[in-house]
Amino acid sequence: MNPLGFRLGIARKYHSYWFAQPRSYSEYLSEDGRVRDCISAYVRGHIRNSDESGDGAEGMVGNVGIRRKTDLPSVEIRTESPAILIKSHGRGIEQLRRDVQQTLPGKIGRVHVNLAGIAKPYGEPDILAKYMASQLKNRVAFRRTMKKAIELAAKNGRKGIKVQIAGRLNGAEIARVEWAREGRVPLQSLRARIDYCYYPAKTMYGVLGIKVRVLRGDKFKR
Repeated sequence: MNPLGFRLGIARKYHSYWFAQPRSYSEYLSEDGRVRDCISAYVRGHIRNSDESGDGAEGMVGNVGIRRKTDLPSVEIRTESPAILIKSHGRGIEQLRRDVQQTLPGKIGRVHVNLAGIAKPYGEPDILAKYMASQLKNRVAFRRTMKKAIELAAKNGRKGIKVQIAGRLNGAEIARVEWAREGRVPLQSLRARIDYCYYPAKTMYGVLGIKVRVLRGDKFKR
């Protein structure tokens, strides 16, 4: 069960805010997916320099929020370093806005793109999962990768974290699942504010599935 969908409307908020008629719902949902794919492609393709790979750049971006008000959509990108997105090769936020605009139909008005900084980036499951993926692609041992991710989450004030990696770990012939947990991560408690991310890491041995669950705290008093 997805921890985000399980708690929507209770301890979690939606990443997309809009209303659509039943016949338009699938179209809007598809557009949201294209917008998020476009942002990921922009980060991978346009923030490369001598000491940073596309995978490392993608790890700077957390979740993407999308709001629609009539025909004026607004996209909020939560990122570790907004300045790097703005100054990327002189293209800046305006180029990113144009790329997002091209993924939407012509009837859509001007798209607003906002950047929001993350005070504690390694407390976000999206950034932690992408960090783990970059480590696994560089052939770092999976146990060391999980341990480092747990340490980073603890340093960023998270009360609990559970990480899981599935696939051909360390190039083994037989795929398996390994996980590690630190602190409290209640899966069935609705008051628990749990952030969750699934991210596939494409390594030379195959695809490894990474799941990260982070506990921020409780929504209600006991």
